[in-house]
Amino acid sequence: MARQGKILLVDDDPSLRRLLALRLEGAGHEVESAESGAAALRALDSYDAECVITDLRMDGMDGIDLLQRLSHERPTLPVILLTAHGTIPEAVTATQRGALDFLSKPVDKDVLLARVDQALEQAGVAGGDWREVWRSRIVTRSPLMHRLLEEARLVAETETSVLITGESGTGKEVLARALHDASPRAGHAFVAINCGAMPEQLLESELFGHEKGAFTDAKQAQQGLFRSAEGGTVFLDEIGDMPLALQVKLLRVLQEREVRPVGSQRSLPVNVRVISATHRNLSQAIDAQQFREDLYYRLAVVTLALPSLRERPEDIAPLARHFLDGIARRSSRRARVYSPDAMERLCQHHWPGNIRQLSNVVEQNVALTRGHVISPQAVDKALAGHGDRPGTKTPTLQPLAEARDAFVRDYLIQLLRISEGNVARSARLAKRNRTEFYKLLNRHEIDPADYKH
Repeated sequence: MARQGKILLVDDDPSLRRLLALRLEGAGHEVESAESGAAALRALDSYDAECVITDLRMDGMDGIDLLQRLSHERPTLPVILLTAHGTIPEAVTATQRGALDFLSKPVDKDVLLARVDQALEQAGVAGGDWREVWRSRIVTRSPLMHRLLEEARLVAETETSVLITGESGTGKEVLARALHDASPRAGHAFVAINCGAMPEQLLESELFGHEKGAFTDAKQAQQGLFRSAEGGTVFLDEIGDMPLALQVKLLRVLQEREVRPVGSQRSLPVNVRVISATHRNLSQAIDAQQFREDLYYRLAVVTLALPSLRERPEDIAPLARHFLDGIARRSSRRARVYSPDAMERLCQHHWPGNIRQLSNVVEQNVALTRGHVISPQAVDKALAGHGDRPGTKTPTLQPLAEARDAFVRDYLIQLLRISEGNVARSARLAKRNRTEFYKLLNRHEIDPADYKH
């Protein structure tokens, strides 16, 4: 039986949208419609589509432009193009740029459903499983996080070593567990260890095991985390803090796929996938000779960079509600809620401790609130207890005028860098005349000469 999926249908012809939606819904699919490429991108911020069907010719952002954006931002999302007879050569070109297929108008019902089934099959049942994995672990409505999770989905199905970077408290271990749960190794163990939390000899023993009598407290043999995770995943948190001497031994384990327990004369084979994480800049650590470059390239075949909470402010409210629900489930009590003013306090805070700090604040608010509604004063008190006085630092959200000015300034600078300070070329790229472009440069105090070679 064909898998039912979530389809985003994009066409500027409302009658065709209705007809195709009826056909798809009749086959059991869920359908969301958009009248333009720009509307489709907005819809994808909240609609978890598994396939996009888009017309090729539309006003504004057309099907090719939409395809290029999706190829960059959501590379695993299959796209089917609808094309009139005269645009078939363009559609063929589009398939070379990443479209799964194209259908000629008028669209045959059976062909449409067959191609959609093919697209959903390509997306894979694992695609649906992956969504369930990260929904249960990772709370987000941030486009930045959605793009990261699309990359994570691709790498989860492989044996590739992954390095997760990000500030402390951003959820690196949560992402590592989601990668494991969405991988072929999900039926085996996920074993995590903090490489900066113990001295070198103890860390080596924890990782690789030891023989009885290998050192003073070795009363009995221990197999170590690598061997206990056989067939599964080893997560090395804060890998940047691992001592240099132990880095050499870890590199040998990754190269030879075998470990030698402390005090043993023989090596034992291991079959594990390694995911590591760090809040440090490992490039700087390599330059300072604090981290081995050869080990870095072994660990960072793929790097996933988790954004800070201040880079994804739209996630603050849903995360806070998620933590409230979790506390209520654990205590078997009715979930508390934040008053609108209290939630605004949370959303405007800069969160230097990221998600971990937010979780701590929510838990403190619940513990110290007698009623059902958490007040702004409770939030202020909790933030002060973390050394953060509300309103004393830059809020997460800028006023609209400031955000718009910052965007325009960055955009103008980007154009000048591309054109190497050539105002005429920059104006053409921006689709503005030179006089208007000069006015923008003057308003934002930007000198084109600064960007000439």
